[in-house]
Amino acid sequence: MKVRKILMLTMVLTLLFATAAFAESISQNVRVLVNKKEIDGGILVDNKAYLAVGTLAKSLQAFVTWDNDEKKVTISKPNVHMFTMNDNQAFQSVPKDRYKFHVHAQIDSMKTDISSLKFTITDPYGDETLIEARYAGDDNFPSDKEDFLLNTKDISYNFKYAGRYVVRCWMKAVGDSSMQVVSEKSIIIK
Repeated sequence: MKVRKILMLTMVLTLLFATAAFAESISQNVRVLVNKKEIDGGILVDNKAYLAVGTLAKSLQAFVTWDNDEKKVTISKPNVHMFTMNDNQAFQSVPKDRYKFHVHAQIDSMKTDISSLKFTITDPYGDETLIEARYAGDDNFPSDKEDFLLNTKDISYNFKYAGRYVVRCWMKAVGDSSMQVVSEKSIIIK
């Protein structure tokens, strides 16, 4: 009776380890770098690399939509150019101090309908400040447009640390529940 139990346990463990070894041999994790930044979720199966569409879209600052009826994934990347402006002068670097500026954005090739957008600035330590938010229905909201320009309101911001500040443009696709970063711009403080 004891021998039977030991034999059965040995067979189960052998089968379990053999299955794990086989699974490891047909797929393995792969390092994926996008613009020199590593992203999670890459696997290699039969010498082909795979990555989740959502992970890829987020790293490319693009929208991803799923059509369940057609079993179709669509990735669309709006072309967003941002300039930080003091009056009519663009800048990318300023000394440590309080500085008044606005963001000028040129958006084209917008293939996704959006319900809101916002601009934020994040200091070198990760503290985020809202510059401006706009929502569908607002007078200054760029609804139903593929190509548009916009300026945020002026903000007086204290650049109190040396380092890299990041201005981000966020958008929320119609029907989506979260905002997605679609563009980033750095300001260097010396």
